[in-house]
Amino acid sequence: MGCLVLLCLVSPVLLASAVHGHPWGGLFPQFYDHSCPKAKEIVQSIVAQAVAKETRMAASLVRLHFHDCFVKGCDASVLLDNSSSIVSEKGSNPNKNSLRGFEVVDQIKAALEAACPGTVSCADILALAARDSTSLVGGPYWDVPLGRRDSLGASIQGSNNDIPAPNNTLPTVITKFKRQGLNVVDVVALSGMSRCTSFRQRLYNQTGNGMADSTLDVSYAAQLRQGCPRSGGDNNLFPLDFVTPAKFDNFYYKNILAGKGLLSSDEVLLTKSAETAALVKAYAADVNLFFQHFAQSMVNMGNISPLTGSQGEIRKNCRRLNNDH
Repeated sequence: MGCLVLLCLVSPVLLASAVHGHPWGGLFPQFYDHSCPKAKEIVQSIVAQAVAKETRMAASLVRLHFHDCFVKGCDASVLLDNSSSIVSEKGSNPNKNSLRGFEVVDQIKAALEAACPGTVSCADILALAARDSTSLVGGPYWDVPLGRRDSLGASIQGSNNDIPAPNNTLPTVITKFKRQGLNVVDVVALSGMSRCTSFRQRLYNQTGNGMADSTLDVSYAAQLRQGCPRSGGDNNLFPLDFVTPAKFDNFYYKNILAGKGLLSSDEVLLTKSAETAALVKAYAADVNLFFQHFAQSMVNMGNISPLTGSQGEIRKNCRRLNNDH
């Protein structure tokens, strides 16, 4: 499951309620068609430049959206810097030294402000950038429901407590998803990058006997130790999928079946729950199924408690509130 870079899939129950009620809680893909007709094009073009320069930026932009939505809903609170009134979520344990892509968001925001001032929210920028990043590296494309507004605050406590962590047990991760209206099935489609510090114990001292985790493929463990020494190199990044790290595909699940899941939390998807193991096998066998579920789940995640209507504001600068100078 890794560092929760790419996310989760939606349960049939949630999908059914989405189909019968308001599809996206008041959000809809055509939200900017009149007020800022080029909005999607502008976002896509800047994301494409950023990903062309560095493929890893795609995963980073998806992860930004994820870390935003799991704290107070999808409201761009993760983008706020420290100020007299804000304690930034950027300093939380899951985010510090690992969240990135803020400059790309700044660039998108500046271009949108030039085209249609005060119109497109930072929260919607994150949702669009996550979709564009996924499709640019070979993943699925989906219509992004829009119309979110930006928060007037941040929550470092929420960031520390609500974002699933690589060392959380499977029940803890499931509980964190359930709190957001997502369920067990949602936990499985996670993929992406993880920092060395998240899996060092697994390479050197999994059970306190100074040995690597016995469920980890031996040659893979040796390969990982080269880039992840016993000390230092905490922020060295590793693709959770080492076969095709620059491409969005289902190799992450195939690797887990082969004993090459990078984190303990990857391996438990296979060993600790029949339900999650069945999904790992299904995605490893059928990339189209994985893509379809992933796209549905991203819409679902993007619908966690959005601010709409007259709530919040449309920030002019994603890093600070409009009245914070």
